[in-house]
Amino acid sequence: MNKILVTGGCGYIGGHTIVDLIENGFDVISVDDLSRGSLKMLQGIEKAVGRPIKNYKVDLCNLDDTDAIFLENPDIVGVIHFAAFKSVPESVDDPILYFRNNFNSLINILQCAEAYNVNNFVFSSSCSVYGNPAKLPVAEEDPFTEPESPYARTKQVGEAICRDFSRVKQHFNTILLRYFNPAGAHPSGMLGEFMEKPENVVPVITQTAIGKRSEMTVFGTDYDTRDGSCIRDYIHVCDIAHAHTRALQYIIEDRNKLNCEVFNLGSGNGVSVLELIQAFEKVSGLQLNYKVGPRRLGDVISVYADNTRAKKVLGWETKYDLDAMMDTSWKWEQHLATLKKETAV
Repeated sequence: MNKILVTGGCGYIGGHTIVDLIENGFDVISVDDLSRGSLKMLQGIEKAVGRPIKNYKVDLCNLDDTDAIFLENPDIVGVIHFAAFKSVPESVDDPILYFRNNFNSLINILQCAEAYNVNNFVFSSSCSVYGNPAKLPVAEEDPFTEPESPYARTKQVGEAICRDFSRVKQHFNTILLRYFNPAGAHPSGMLGEFMEKPENVVPVITQTAIGKRSEMTVFGTDYDTRDGSCIRDYIHVCDIAHAHTRALQYIIEDRNKLNCEVFNLGSGNGVSVLELIQAFEKVSGLQLNYKVGPRRLGDVISVYADNTRAKKVLGWETKYDLDAMMDTSWKWEQHLATLKKETAV
């Protein structure tokens, strides 16, 4: 089996991707310093796949420790690089933290990949690279606008680092995956998002519904959108995970025409925050307690994907619709509540 190193493997998307990779015949090791990831995610992965997963508790900003992982695993054939700080508000408050962590970890991983002849690399990017796009849906060739947050800037620059590196390393193949707004949880119920204080809107919705939060805030209803709230492209985390598997297969099998290619990962549909709340209320049968607040610094008004290229080139299709995202998210939130009760007993 081809061995893949997944950085940030104990995070939300990284964990789901490990499951998908193993289900598609890959061997996987993880590196996650657990500063943002969770051992509970690792335990959920192991339950889902039925076997242990090796995780290296290593800070990728430490080059020597990163190098040691590659030295110990000379059979690595590809890397999926998720490990990065990803909070928009936190990046606004502390941009240097984000620049130092997200750039240094990426540079160290690329340096080690070169040193150990690992020539297949998938970079976790984001729709935030587009800023406030001039047209919708946004396509891969559309120009970037000024990023709305330091986090988004790290993704723009991270992509540039990958492109420049691939340009001079002729046998190094890179895929840049710009995904939109991940939501949902694994249908098995074994894993989902573990954030106690999430910033993504879907877990905020489910935490409000179950009573962890007394209410939630919709940040702005005065945008130039159909109902005044921000519009995003929500995509199930399992669909995003499978796209990473497809991307690796694409470059490992030498089907890529260029040694650095980019793909949007989105449903292709824009959903407003208020529409998202309505979808949850329909699936759950509950009335959500929310209020309207002022706009939040760093938020893009509206963005959703043209996913034609990923469908055509990678053979990737979304499997889960909005109702499935909300349903699996709600079941996961209820599962977390059950686990908490069992732990208390």
